[in-house]
Amino acid sequence: MKKMMVLCLLLLGNYTLQAQDVLWDRSYGGKQADYLLDVQPTADYGFILAGSSLSLKGGNKEKDNHGDLDYWLWKMNENGELDWQKDFGGEGTDILYSIKNTNDGGFILAGTSTSGISEHKKDSCRGREDIWIIKLNAKGGEEWQKTYGGNNQDLVKCISQTSDGGYIVGASSTSDMSLKIKKGGSDSYGKSQECIGGLDYWIFKLDKKGNIKWQRTLGGDYLDIIETISETKDGGYIVGGYSNSPSSRDKGEESKGEGDYWVLKLDVDGNTEWEKVFGGDDDDHLSCILPIKDDGYLLGGYSASSSTGNKNKSNKKGTDIWLIKIDQEGDILWQETYDIGKTDILLSLLENKDGTYLLGGHAKSEVFGLKKSDKKEINDYVAIKVSSDGEELWKKAIGSKGEDVLQKLIETRDGGYIMAGTSDGAISRDKNSGNGSHDFWVVKFKDKDKREENNRLKIEAIPNPAVQYTNIIVGFDFNTGTCRVYDLAGRQLQSFTVNNRTIPLEMQNYPEGIYIVEVSTDTGIESVKVMKGKNN
Repeated sequence: MKKMMVLCLLLLGNYTLQAQDVLWDRSYGGKQADYLLDVQPTADYGFILAGSSLSLKGGNKEKDNHGDLDYWLWKMNENGELDWQKDFGGEGTDILYSIKNTNDGGFILAGTSTSGISEHKKDSCRGREDIWIIKLNAKGGEEWQKTYGGNNQDLVKCISQTSDGGYIVGASSTSDMSLKIKKGGSDSYGKSQECIGGLDYWIFKLDKKGNIKWQRTLGGDYLDIIETISETKDGGYIVGGYSNSPSSRDKGEESKGEGDYWVLKLDVDGNTEWEKVFGGDDDDHLSCILPIKDDGYLLGGYSASSSTGNKNKSNKKGTDIWLIKIDQEGDILWQETYDIGKTDILLSLLENKDGTYLLGGHAKSEVFGLKKSDKKEINDYVAIKVSSDGEELWKKAIGSKGEDVLQKLIETRDGGYIMAGTSDGAISRDKNSGNGSHDFWVVKFKDKDKREENNRLKIEAIPNPAVQYTNIIVGFDFNTGTCRVYDLAGRQLQSFTVNNRTIPLEMQNYPEGIYIVEVSTDTGIESVKVMKGKNN
């Protein structure tokens, strides 16, 4: 009987390891170095990659860079094949940290720049490092760009679109109040408050054209580094990051150890509703906050602390992933730690429809100055699936023999998952392609435990209603076709050849009303109604 139980456990363990299938992997980059920092799913079942590039033209990169690092974007279809790529840069260093889809079908980009007016950069430097935000349309064309900052260092980490069509920006800053504001004048893109400690949280709300509506500087005496911000269901914001400040200035709670998770809930105007500090006796770094369906929040990061402070889960060894679920008021509901290697880093969280969660991260190398390679799961992309109460269900590592640093794990519209980051590994193990010293490396996989749903429409328009652009998404394969646009009187307004399943359609010059978009291909004909809204 005992032997049978052992056999069953072995078989179950093998099933757990095989519970996920890798569908494909792709490397994108030039012959030098390219660093991926963010990825977002797109309405057409594909995704868009964002990061920065040092590479000249070569590999599968189409253009030379302009200065040091440039912003670099890849828009991909569901199979990881290129739709288009774009670069934006000046003569200095431009690092793209965050990209989000916008409700008009376009994209908002936020990064840090040392470039003055040059190449694509239209504004002068304001300090040592500024925040450079660019709004793109559905085709990747620039709509507007703005530079924000003070006299010193301003480092953006995240941007999100808000329900009013504007944006919320999370940054860290050592800059003081703008000199123009100090002298009683106005500065539309500068800081309105003095620096508090070392680095402070700097949060500002933009309208849809990029103008600052309000801003707040929050911090204690030392370092307060923002990592994440997003809008909440009540129209306010949840903000989080790392703090080693004691109770001082804007920080009301005392620190727990060397460094802690510092989380604030803000109202719609940026006023603090509550703040919480989470940590143990050592160093604890918050990476991401996920607002979840039950109106609570999932806090993800990594911890070197023992079971002390308000941490009640001990590490297995070194630094482990630390996950906390809190309610709407910031009170802990449960917490758990997860072990991969000696130093484990969590950078991404997502919630599945069934209430389970997927964690994305990696473990740093345990081998230094030696010829032997790291074991599997070290320097690899790692995904961990956990239940609604934090119990580990399975863990999957995907990697090469080099260093593979995961930045983001997302779910695509077809129910698959994308793991994306930077790899310096040559073709080996799970990696089947490479270009330069560091590449964007993307892996798509599916969860066999997840029920497959086939809700794909034959044709749809996203967004709908539309103002400037909509994306016509064709749900079937074809080689060639024609897209035609008609008004309700049957008059043909546009006709053009198409060969991709995603068709960006410009509608800005049409009056308000309903239009029929027909796509006629060698494998079928489908049409969809699109409502055109009023131009802003």
